[in-house]
Amino acid sequence: MLLVDVALPLPVNHAFTYSVSHELAPRASPGARVICPFGSRRLLGVVLSIAEKEAPPGVRPIARVVDETPSIPEDLLAFLRDLSSYYFAPLGEVVRLALPPVDRDIAREVETPNLFDAPAGLADRRVLWVVAAANVEPPGVFRGQAAAILAHVRAVGPEPLARLAERWGNARGAVRTLVELGVARLEERDAAAKPAFANPAVRDLPHAPTPAQEAAIAAIGAAIASSKPATFVLHGVTGSGKTEVYLRALAVARERRVGALMLVPEIALTPQLVARVRARFGDDVAVLHSALTPRERHGMWKRLRSGEVEVAIGARSALFAPVRNLGLIVVDEEHDSSFKQEEGVRYHGRDMAILRAHRASGVCVLGSATPSLESEHLVRTGRAEKLLLPERAGERLLPRVELVDLRRIGPCPTGERRITMTLFRAIEETLASHEQVILFLNRRGFAPSVRCEACGKMITCNACSVALTLHKRGGDALRCHYCDLAIPLPTACPACHAASLALEGLGTERLEDALAKIFPAARVARLDRDVATGKRIEAIMARMRAREIDILVGTQMVTKGHDLPNVTLVGVINADAALSIPDFRATERAFQLLVQVAGRAGRGSTPGRVIVQTWDPDNPAIAIAARHDVNAFMERELADRRELGYPPFARAALVRVDAGDQDEARSACEALAHRARGCAPVRSGDVLVQGPAPAPIARIRGRWRFRLMLRASQRPPLRETLSVIDEARRALPRSVHVAIDVDPVQLL
Repeated sequence: MLLVDVALPLPVNHAFTYSVSHELAPRASPGARVICPFGSRRLLGVVLSIAEKEAPPGVRPIARVVDETPSIPEDLLAFLRDLSSYYFAPLGEVVRLALPPVDRDIAREVETPNLFDAPAGLADRRVLWVVAAANVEPPGVFRGQAAAILAHVRAVGPEPLARLAERWGNARGAVRTLVELGVARLEERDAAAKPAFANPAVRDLPHAPTPAQEAAIAAIGAAIASSKPATFVLHGVTGSGKTEVYLRALAVARERRVGALMLVPEIALTPQLVARVRARFGDDVAVLHSALTPRERHGMWKRLRSGEVEVAIGARSALFAPVRNLGLIVVDEEHDSSFKQEEGVRYHGRDMAILRAHRASGVCVLGSATPSLESEHLVRTGRAEKLLLPERAGERLLPRVELVDLRRIGPCPTGERRITMTLFRAIEETLASHEQVILFLNRRGFAPSVRCEACGKMITCNACSVALTLHKRGGDALRCHYCDLAIPLPTACPACHAASLALEGLGTERLEDALAKIFPAARVARLDRDVATGKRIEAIMARMRAREIDILVGTQMVTKGHDLPNVTLVGVINADAALSIPDFRATERAFQLLVQVAGRAGRGSTPGRVIVQTWDPDNPAIAIAARHDVNAFMERELADRRELGYPPFARAALVRVDAGDQDEARSACEALAHRARGCAPVRSGDVLVQGPAPAPIARIRGRWRFRLMLRASQRPPLRETLSVIDEARRALPRSVHVAIDVDPVQLL
């Protein structure tokens, strides 16, 4: 009998076998989508293999082959299988990353779509929008995601349901509740039938490269021409012209008729890079990121799969684009932790870009002004070649950095403690020169916490082990940044009932308000996840480039790769915040943030200035960042990592366990630790198992969290131990969730 192995979208580590008729067999090739019966349901899966063999008892036939030609090409399917194996991730969930949005005809076969249950990826002309109604609910009726979604829609206006579902996991259920209670309604609207790019590209000619750029372009071009795998680390100071090197490499790829992928860490950077590519090469480029509508994503996917377009640009998930004859992958800002997916399939976009390029006999270019220690280690062990751009293009100098000791320098004239007199005077001078300012503060909201001055209790989330953050926009509300709980700001302490609540700390919202009062003539704007999602990020950056904003306040979103030539002053409000995180990478991340945000200053014709406010100006990460001395920091940090046996000198994995009951979560983690310590690699000392231990944030969304950390000098013994844990977790109760995180980036 003719049988196919199918990956289904289920959290299991094996394929499912179905029979296939000889009529369907010609189209049931690997990579094709098929509709399969599964219990009483019908699921959309992907064929992994087809063979003539003896059928197992009870085998069922596939219902239909969806594709005329496979949705996932053979080379991409092989890459997905490697990724699944490496990260111990269910193959069906991995394969879903590469599938196009589901159209309505398929949805009818695998679901019974209605306004709430239709798949989020419908590639139809109709899109569901959530609209706030005029009705006002009594205080305290809504909590969690329902409250957060209602506040969001009231603040920004109607939003597509699919877009809300990308931000809030239970958006559909929450919206159902809002609609049933009459405070929101659903409208089905036509998707905007816009061309791929609304504005024509302004043509751009290649600039004469600097000698360093020329050497980098020659090395990458030769590697592309050789059709052999190669990895380059392009280490260029901020403003050194890394993008020009990418464009020249792309030109070589186009000349040789090979496809290219260009990845950026944030969708905020996508429009800027797309504009540069279109200016150089025209509109033959596909853009892929989560801010696109399903219809837009489907159109981009079809153009790539057909070979009509050979270049794809996007955030992390663009790694799975069906680019034909792939020969070049560029990872811009490769050090950025946003390339690591922290939920679901926990892959690292940078590492998998190297793997995908290698499998395609292509070239991978990792670009950054502050390369990750992992990439530097690749260079030092001979697995990558470093290309240096040591100076800014156009003879522009790196900005001058001044450290301001918060212990010694007082506040500005208004008394705002976090704006020192030094920073105040610098902002005054910059505004007087009609230049722009960026102020970096990596805390969103108005006040990070609210504490009772009578009893000392902090108001915390009922479901998470974190303080609630006060947000002023849309009404005073305390919000949890982990579960999206939102409650009104109480007038008295919930614990002792004293009317003595005090706001603690400074968030971007409060800083924005303070600046508007300190500099009333200045146009102040904010860039963080509360005000800027999807295309709104592009709108804010467009206003910056049009010089409609004088002072931009933001979280780390403002640090990443933006080219704003009129920004001459950058202020870091509190350089110490990133150093206090309980993570062995905290020092590296703090250093990278400081160097990157400093690099936003002085990219035009006027020299830049950076003011870094800190309580600890002698801290090596801060002091070395002020000198822009990336190599000195790497030497120091690599020596510390080597001594402690941390990555990149060791292989690491986290096993994260969570459950609604604290004792159950702890017991499950202890059981996995016991099984791990019985493994030969652990008993021989080749693998170190640390824990169980509570996670730094012990409870999120009502679930208690414990973890194990595993470290080994070599990958095979670590994988052997993880395989035992992977097998053992299947015997745990269904109420316990276990996630294996290989090469973890965030330890929280």
